[in-house]
Amino acid sequence: MSPFEDIRPYYDTEVNQAIKEIIDHPMLKAMMNFTFPDLEDRYWKDLMLHCHSIRDFQINFIYPGVKKVLEKSSEGLTTSGFEKLEQDTSYLFISNHRDIILDTSLLNACLYENGLFMTTSAIGDNLVQKTFLKHLSRLTRNFTIKRGLPARELLESSKLVSAYIRHSLLRENRSVWIAQREGRTKDGNDMTHKGVLKMISMASDQGEHFLDYFMRLNVVPISISYEYDPTDVLKMPELLAKANQETYIKAENEDFRTLLSGIIGQKRRIHIHVGDVLNDEIDQIKRTVSGNVKQMQALADLIDFQIISGYKLWPTKYIACDLLTGTDQYASWYTAEEKALFEARFRRGVDQNNPLAVKSFLSMYANPVINQKQVLENIKSA
Repeated sequence: MSPFEDIRPYYDTEVNQAIKEIIDHPMLKAMMNFTFPDLEDRYWKDLMLHCHSIRDFQINFIYPGVKKVLEKSSEGLTTSGFEKLEQDTSYLFISNHRDIILDTSLLNACLYENGLFMTTSAIGDNLVQKTFLKHLSRLTRNFTIKRGLPARELLESSKLVSAYIRHSLLRENRSVWIAQREGRTKDGNDMTHKGVLKMISMASDQGEHFLDYFMRLNVVPISISYEYDPTDVLKMPELLAKANQETYIKAENEDFRTLLSGIIGQKRRIHIHVGDVLNDEIDQIKRTVSGNVKQMQALADLIDFQIISGYKLWPTKYIACDLLTGTDQYASWYTAEEKALFEARFRRGVDQNNPLAVKSFLSMYANPVINQKQVLENIKSA
């Protein structure tokens, strides 16, 4: 039995049986009716029951679903940097994370369209508590990261996840997607948590320098930018609790509600940028920075730089920046119509009499502008 039994996606030999277990589930019917609105159920059911691999399931059912989501809830997806990737090479994609499902789904759609293998992707077990979602997650090549464990169990779980990431990248030659931090970024500050990097490094060989190990993994930062965050208002209670230094407790089914809102809510334009393969930069860190703690911080800073500088700054980000500061500093980056549209959304979704709510909402959109400006200033002063 595989040591990864509790966290791994399905093997291709298990796919057909898993499909049979969910084929009559009402959520699958809803997904397929959305994806194939002009087809009778018996058509997609028959096609699905003849599916025997994850790749077939993704190409024939998930990919058309993603295209339909883009058609219905966005004004299109643009990309940059995919030409840097080679077809027969596996990569560790470390990404900013804004949407529960779409971040990885859109990346995989782009990889498929560019003739590249789709990833195996990390997902928190809090998102797959329901049996149907667990099946669907494993059918789309997700591996599970367990949340909320006691310290000892967390260490063992981290070792297992790290070993699985290594197995996928170095044994199966399969790229891996993982967020730069646990959970989605809600305040617009896309910062890499060193804990994620330490977890990944656990699977390095005994005596191997962790930076040499990261070079073997071919780290590539990914920046995904949504013009509108369809879950922006839903993030407000947690942001306000954090601002008030209060513990935030999620409501029942909150993750599932956020998941659905992210998929069907309006996003307008979306951009995915593929950063550089960081091997040369990591090698430079090893040669010029002393001490493991400083080297790990330098690696996190490097990933942050790539993600922040690769982030597409849509007009909504500049509008929020000007509203936050009460200036028109970035007025040349947006139109009066774009500003009116954003302000209408902002005033409809946020209590204008709550200064903390106003600041939290605007900062969510404005922080990418502020952070990218800081990155560019640091380059000039270096």
